[in-house]
Formats: sequence, C-alpha cells, structure tokens
Amino acid sequence: MSTTTAPAVPRSAVVSALVLVAGGLAVIFDSTIMSIALATLATDLDVPVSTIQWVTTAYLLALGVAIPIVGWAQARVGGKRLWMIALTIFLLASIACSLAWDAPSLITFRVIQGLGGGLMMPLMATLAIQQVPAGAGLGRLMAMVSLPAALGPILGPVLGGLILNWLDWHWIFWINVPFCLVGLALAWRFLPNDPPRGRPVLDWVGLVLVSPALVGILYGLSNVSQDGGFARTDVWLPLVAGLVLMAAFVYSQVRRPTGALVDVGLLRRRPVAASSAVLFLSGASLYGSMLLLPLYFQIVRGTEVLTAALLLIPQGVGALLSRTLAGRLTDSLGARTVAIAGFIVMGLATIPFALSGDTTNELWLALVLVVRGFGMGAVMIPVMSVAFVGLERDEVPHASIITRLAQ
Repeated sequence: MSTTTAPAVPRSAVVSALVLVAGGLAVIFDSTIMSIALATLATDLDVPVSTIQWVTTAYLLALGVAIPIVGWAQARVGGKRLWMIALTIFLLASIACSLAWDAPSLITFRVIQGLGGGLMMPLMATLAIQQVPAGAGLGRLMAMVSLPAALGPILGPVLGGLILNWLDWHWIFWINVPFCLVGLALAWRFLPNDPPRGRPVLDWVGLVLVSPALVGILYGLSNVSQDGGFARTDVWLPLVAGLVLMAAFVYSQVRRPTGALVDVGLLRRRPVAASSAVLFLSGASLYGSMLLLPLYFQIVRGTEVLTAALLLIPQGVGALLSRTLAGRLTDSLGARTVAIAGFIVMGLATIPFALSGDTTNELWLALVLVVRGFGMGAVMIPVMSVAFVGLERDEVPHASIITRLAQ
C-alpha cells in the first residue's frame, strides 16, 4: 500500500506568503468591516441603503478596472515595487475615506481604495507562486495566501461591531492603517527583489475595451435587485454594452501575438478555464453572503451592530478550520475531489437561510454558518490552486488576473 506525500513548500515562498498576508489583511478586513457597517452608514449619512450600497459597488468597479493592468505593471516596475505602490495607494485612500464628509465623497475615496486593492489581490498569489518550482506544494501555499480571507470573516465584523458600538463610522477605516504600515515595512525588508522586465508597451486598445466592459457588466448587475429586474434600462443596456465590449476585448487579445494585456489564450487550458468558472460561482456565494447576512441580522432580526458581528463569527471559524486540511488534501488527493466536496457542503448549509425568518433559532444558524464556512474554505483553496498548475513564471500573472476577474 503506497501513500502520497505532498511536496514541501520552499521556505522563501512561505516567507513571502506571510509578508503578503500582513498587507493583504488590510484589504480583507476593509471588505468585511464594510459589510457590517452599511446599515450604520446609511443612517449616519442620511441616505437609503440603495445609495450607500455604492460604497461597496464603486469599490468593486474600481477593482475590476485595476486588475487587468497588473501583469503589465509588474513587468514594467517589478513585483515588489508594485506591491508597495498598491499598498501605499490603499493606505492613503483609507485615510481619505476616514475624512469623508458625506456619501458622495466616501464613494469617491472608495474608488481610489478599490484601485489599490485591485492591484494587490492578483499580485498576492502571483508573487508567492512565482517562487514555487514546478508548482510544488501549491495547495498549502494557497492556504497561506488565503489566510486573510479566512481571518477576515472572523475578526473583521467583530472589529467593525466594536468600533461602531463605541466610536463613529470614520474609525472603521483607521483599522487599515497599522496593517498597511506593517505590510509596507515587511515587504521592504523581506520580499525578494523582482526587477522590471524591460519596458513593455501597455496594450491601450485592450485597456480601453476591458475597463468599460467590466464597469458596464458590474453596474448592470448591481441594479438587478431594484423593481423591474432585468427589464430595467439601467440593467440591460450597460450589461449588453459591457458584454459586447468584453467580446471585442477577448477578440483583440487573441489577435495580439505578443504584449497582450491579458493572455486569454490561457483559457484554452482546462485547469485555468475550470478554475475561473468555479471562482465566478463561489465568488457570488462568498461575497453575496458578506453583504446579505449582516443586513439580515440587523434589519430582519433587529439585532444591534455588535450582535450581528458576533453572529457572523461562526462562518469565519468554519473557513479557518478547513484551510489547512483543504490545502493538504489538495496536494495529496487533487483539487477536483476537495472542491466538489466543499461545494456540496456549502450548498447544503445555504438552504437553511432560504427558509429562515425573524424568529429562527440563533444557535441553529450559528451551527449552519460553521458548516457553510467549512465548505467555503474547502472550495476556495483547491480551485485557486489548480489554475496555476504547470504554468511558466511569465504566465502566472495572467492566470492570476483571469481568476481574480472571474471572482
């Protein structure tokens, strides 16, 4: 009887992953804190939830615009320098958000913050994976890189709840500052130098096509929840325009032999295509719940913001519990088995929320959230890992961009 031994992760990759996690926590905490703060922001800024929702929607739009240029920017300025630039943008934008005086100014500063976050998210995986020879130990490495995503749902809502319970909403953005400063110091000291690779020319045609394409798609989808659904002009018109521009973008990238903004040819490889498709679906489940669950606890059940934050902890605990196990099983059993099992668990644990009301037992919901978080963690790690198997070093940034855009 033989046993499968998972390959070891190089020490340099482990150090880089931990350094990237330190800075990445700022982005994840920001997202999870914002989800618990929406109801408070709507009240304090005297605007409806439909307006304050743009605090998150505008952030996502900026995220989508920034992500496609990461591959070019890394080649132009170097990975380490780009990471520090992005982290600095996020830091300054966080301070600006804390000084916002009304909803429009807050939304504007969130756009800048989204640009920094959009550069950081694909770069986290890229910089770590590029140090792993032949993809050895990818599952465990992605478990490290995904640590912020596991800790965020646990600590983010609690921090947000404590701040909003004792201080005003401006302080929720100051939480990012120490993480950014520590992340910058560690990156400067420990991240290996990744020098620029020549002076690649930016694919302006691709950028002009993909940026409005992503904005149109995301903007159209963000309006679906309003009366009229897909029949609304502000839904179908930007959505159709975005899809047309996206098709034109893909065509332009396929026709470009070198210097493409995003190497969409990687989608011909089954692992990259499958990973992107699954990340699209799991992303809807993950980020949809981050928005809906806090509003469910606060609006439907009438809980205080701190209570709602505490009620969200079990999902993060479940994700944290599955993180190491999922990484090891991905390296030994394969991504497909672990991801399918995780999806089944997450799907079954989502059904009770479709049947819940304002009097559903909170202990039952907490147990369901633990199971749902466990399944969520079991899905994300293998799916994010498999996309990078067998890729060359220069292909890793493009695969990271494609998967992050899908997510």
